[in-house]
Amino acid sequence: MITEAIDFRYLLIDNYKRLGLNENELAVIFVVDFLIDQGNPFITADYLSLKMSLDVKEIDKILASLLKKDLIEYVSQGKKTVTTLNPLKNKLYKEFQLSFDLEQNSKEDKNDRLGNIYSQFEELLQRNLTPVEFSKIREWISFGYSDEMLINACKEAVNRGKKSLRSIDKILLQWMARDDVETDGMTPIRKDWNKNLEETIRIAKTPWIKDDK
Repeated sequence: MITEAIDFRYLLIDNYKRLGLNENELAVIFVVDFLIDQGNPFITADYLSLKMSLDVKEIDKILASLLKKDLIEYVSQGKKTVTTLNPLKNKLYKEFQLSFDLEQNSKEDKNDRLGNIYSQFEELLQRNLTPVEFSKIREWISFGYSDEMLINACKEAVNRGKKSLRSIDKILLQWMARDDVETDGMTPIRKDWNKNLEETIRIAKTPWIKDDK
């Protein structure tokens, strides 16, 4: 499994708050894990107090809390009792696997969405899209354009006798400007954006306070 290659310490740091752990509990877990790795099978509060600044009573309470939360366990192996963090590790790995699966499903859904848009564009434009055009469509989606809006803009461009993504981009901008006007009564997209550039520069250079000298 992919989780076997993931260090649980990284998962713990990323998830300890969500698990309801505080920083003292986190520190105890890390020290327990360190001691187990060093070949110490049975970890007690007294032993932990030799490695930590917390007193024995506080560490004992933390161990009891971790046991109650089912994040640590003491199990019998033959005639010995050993300490393990397997319950915690299993929880973290399970959560990671779920998050990974959700992310993969999200990517698959996105790829299906893109594939559908690509195929419809190619059908409407009656040609194969170029890598640059694939990138442009992904850019539109990242800007928040809906699938329906993109397809309709492509249809509009074709109806106007235009079959370039540049023409489709202009239509999308026009529609956005129209929606801005209908919603807010104004739009940041101006056709005369550069017409008054020289006047703007002149105003910017005009002193606000006159020199009395």
